[in-house]
Amino acid sequence: MSDQREFDVIVWGATGFTGRLVAEYIYKQYGSQDIVRWAMAGRNLAKLEKIRAEVADDTIPLLTADSQDEDSLAAMVQRSKVIATTVGPYGKYGAKLVAACVAHQTHYCDLAGEVLWMRQMIDQHHEAAQANGTKIVHTCGFDSIPSDMGVFYMQKQAMERTGQAAKRIKMRVRAFKGEISGGTYASLNDTLEKAQADKKLYGVLINPYSLNPIGQQEGPDKPDLQSVIYDKTAQSWIYPFIMASINTKVVRRSNALAGFPYGKDFRYDEAVMSGDGVGGRLKAYGNAAALGVLMLAKPGSLMKGLVDRVLPEPGEGPDAAKREAGFYNLRFFITLHDDSTAVGKVTGDRDPGYGSTCKILAESAICLAMDQTPEVAGVLTPAVAIGDPLLTRLEANAGLTFSYEEND
Repeated sequence: MSDQREFDVIVWGATGFTGRLVAEYIYKQYGSQDIVRWAMAGRNLAKLEKIRAEVADDTIPLLTADSQDEDSLAAMVQRSKVIATTVGPYGKYGAKLVAACVAHQTHYCDLAGEVLWMRQMIDQHHEAAQANGTKIVHTCGFDSIPSDMGVFYMQKQAMERTGQAAKRIKMRVRAFKGEISGGTYASLNDTLEKAQADKKLYGVLINPYSLNPIGQQEGPDKPDLQSVIYDKTAQSWIYPFIMASINTKVVRRSNALAGFPYGKDFRYDEAVMSGDGVGGRLKAYGNAAALGVLMLAKPGSLMKGLVDRVLPEPGEGPDAAKREAGFYNLRFFITLHDDSTAVGKVTGDRDPGYGSTCKILAESAICLAMDQTPEVAGVLTPAVAIGDPLLTRLEANAGLTFSYEEND
């Protein structure tokens, strides 16, 4: 990639709800063009001008392209080192952009949590991107950076402190406040509809290792939790975590792409804590039932119609006060190879789906454009593609914290 490109980062989808937040964050954090050379892009120039007037100033360049027009996408991506895209569902609107980025050696990051589409992108583009030095990095939001970078951090701490890796990590959502994003819900709908129509695709969803390289899709982990159980390690009732089906696969792909530094027998799972006692158990069953309705409601059914009315549409989201009042607190229960234990923690200072996600995506893009990242290419995970420089930026700028504490 040429260092002479016009922009460091282009925010594609800047007229959408999340894209607007990404642009607003970059402007507030980095200004116009002095530190980061960046631009806002979308389909409609009038809408871009309106958003720019609200979140930035007229020194920010505006670019237009169409997600289904290959020529317009090619013209856009050649102007930047990195494209950061919020335009989903990615299974509907993202494939041509990825292809353009690989063809023109432009690094790429997105908020995709769509397992089926990500598997397609791996199969179609990993080898070409690897050969020409392009980094295609999915899941650069709440799904799945706190999980992927959290495990990366915990394993790094374990090795530095004890000389051994963790053989098992249980991530438990200890507390959070926020709303599911309309884009996330739309992506979930798109993925479930495809899986319900094709049993082979459903197999990709339930295989814990389906994002691993071909030939490395087996291991000790089972499918993600589907019930309510009591977790003695966390001393809490736990229930399924809606993001586990993507986060766990991303963590396993990181391990495989890096040559299994966590070990081929490494085990990882995720769930939500609801507390102990009767109250915790009742809360777990109630929340699990609500999640079941969300996941199992069939397209066209009355139940699906009711769910769609309650949850936000793409482009909708909470106001600034609600975003700033949100947070998340994730615990990592760690078991090393000698059976000693530790507990790690990752926290975020905004609601997961919007306030934190917009900062995470922006910092991922800027990191890819401006920092010395690992010399690896292909369709990658955040931990493999960006690694330590991203940890530094997330803690310095994006409101995340990472910590590790050995047990006595």
